[in-house]
Amino acid sequence: MKPRISMITLGVRDLEESVRFYEQGLGLPRMNSPPEVAFFALHGTWLGLYRRGSLAEDVGVPADGTGFAGFTIAHNVHSEAAVDELLEQAISAGAKLMKPAQKVFWGGYSGYFADPDGYLWEVAHNPLFWVGPKDEDGQASHAAAPGAAHG
Repeated sequence: MKPRISMITLGVRDLEESVRFYEQGLGLPRMNSPPEVAFFALHGTWLGLYRRGSLAEDVGVPADGTGFAGFTIAHNVHSEAAVDELLEQAISAGAKLMKPAQKVFWGGYSGYFADPDGYLWEVAHNPLFWVGPKDEDGQASHAAAPGAAHG
């Protein structure tokens, strides 16, 4: 079976502002992209930014969606200190703190922010197991794993 790659695409109000937030604010590596979309490489997936109206039109739904969208995106890091650092970095880049970092019921440490378009991101440290890629020796690599869920 051929490997499958998932991609998360967020409909954004201001593409340039969102590109700046994800590229400079969160430090995600931007890929070459056509001018109407921006792609960022993540571990095992991509993040795509596309104008909200254009994405809604493509799906065939109204572009004025409000409220909780029913999902969050998680960004796992290697330590509690890294959670605090990334939350601080996101806030200084224009995110809104939704829930300060704290010990959580599943045994980890996490907090939430909303990006400039209101998408909810969890920044988490999972001490029980690493959800990111393995290094050359098959051991857990403790680099940040954008877009990985805590499980």
